[in-house]
Amino acid sequence: MSGAETKASARDWLAVAGAILGAFTAILDIQITNSSLADIEGAIGASPEQGSWISTAYLMAEIIVIPLTGWLGSIFGLRRYLSVNTALFVAFSIACALSTSLPQLILFRAGQGFTGGVLIPTAITIVRTRLPKSQQGAGITLFGLTATLAPALGPTVGGWLTDSFSWHYIFYLNLIPGPIAAIIQLTSLPKQAARWPELPKGDWFGIGAMAVGLSSLTFVLEEGQRKEWFESSAIGQLSIIAAVGVACFIVRELTAAKPFINLRVLGNPTIGASCALMTVLGAVSLGSTYVIPLYCAQIQGYNAEQIGYVVMWSGLPQLVLFPAMPYLMKRVDPRLLVVVGTLLFASSCFINVNLTHDVGMDQLILPQLLRAAGQPLFSIPLSQLATANLPPRETADASALSNMMRNLGGSIGIALLSTMIERREQFHFSILAEAMTQNAALTQQRIAMLMAGARASIADPAIARAQALMSIAAQVRREAYVSAYSDAFWIVGVGLIISLCAIFLLRKPPRSAGSVEAH
Repeated sequence: MSGAETKASARDWLAVAGAILGAFTAILDIQITNSSLADIEGAIGASPEQGSWISTAYLMAEIIVIPLTGWLGSIFGLRRYLSVNTALFVAFSIACALSTSLPQLILFRAGQGFTGGVLIPTAITIVRTRLPKSQQGAGITLFGLTATLAPALGPTVGGWLTDSFSWHYIFYLNLIPGPIAAIIQLTSLPKQAARWPELPKGDWFGIGAMAVGLSSLTFVLEEGQRKEWFESSAIGQLSIIAAVGVACFIVRELTAAKPFINLRVLGNPTIGASCALMTVLGAVSLGSTYVIPLYCAQIQGYNAEQIGYVVMWSGLPQLVLFPAMPYLMKRVDPRLLVVVGTLLFASSCFINVNLTHDVGMDQLILPQLLRAAGQPLFSIPLSQLATANLPPRETADASALSNMMRNLGGSIGIALLSTMIERREQFHFSILAEAMTQNAALTQQRIAMLMAGARASIADPAIARAQALMSIAAQVRREAYVSAYSDAFWIVGVGLIISLCAIFLLRKPPRSAGSVEAH
């Protein structure tokens, strides 16, 4: 496979398939519990605040291990490292399903994160090292499909399994693809001797600083809104720890003789800009996956299966779109694809700016379809640009950084949107309440109408009036939340447009290389 004209063997493609199947399983599990949290919390006796740790534990563990994958893969050997972690991921999934208490579930979800985080960047590394440049475009497309389809399918599949069977099956689901992926990895990847003497010589100070800094940062982003941000002493203290830890990590990796991850690859404008845009991708894709189900549940009162139906439209159409991506990347400048995909995603957000409480399933399908069209167009070329023309070890580092930034972006996006929705709801509620005060006569007429309608069932006028006031307050609160969701989509759309400035930092790939890589 030394020459660009050499075609990949069936075993090479099998290795790619095994790696991508593992990555798909891991990415699917990031979001799969979201639509089932209420059922899980009820079963194990956890409050909503305690139940949030079910997702946070996964994300904290995952973001620690992602930057380590390149170094640990070179120490243990890629075949051993990948297949063992795939098997452990399945084992932790079974343990999650069998959990009977919150501490157990949090522990096993963290185990899922530690092992699942290995599977995601390693898939890109295998695509880059096992396929010739003439076929890497197809491999990157397959990986990009998993990165965009899995987050959309997660809540859909999770909601359906929970409503049809029980929440345990969202974890038992991994018994299907997990073992298949592990077997493929063991049979298709070559054996490599482990380099055990290198393990104690690793950059353990940098690893420790990274683990403390990034896990603290993830906790702050995931839990900040629930704990009123800096009104919580825990959030304030962990913010300081995160800042110090991340700063020490960056300084250490830029100055160490043998860093465990080479941050210098970010000095390449294309790789740096790709990672920056990947952060935006994570923020908008996971952010929209967070906002849409929240709107459907809170405003429309949909159950998990109905929410899954709405979310599905941002994922399933990609199955039709992805076969065209290698063709497009061969003939179109990948930077242009990124621009078009970003604009499609932004347009879907601007459509949702006009939300009313009457907007339901049918009205949400068009913007979801636009998201489905936009995501592959900017995620797959970015995955390609972030790791193109690098040696194997730097490919692993660039892939790990790209995936780490996507995950961080997702946490940042969800934190910002959840905070903004709460703040804007309060703002809109005060505006609407003030308008009702200024139009007191109309308000009194509305109260009188509601009281008249309640007379058949409520004889006491005081109780009828109190019920009428509660009904009006609920309607005002609903409209305030609808306006807040509209503001959130406006912010995401504007943010996407602004992020396009990073396009100018992406280098145009050489015509010959570009056409070869995307063949």
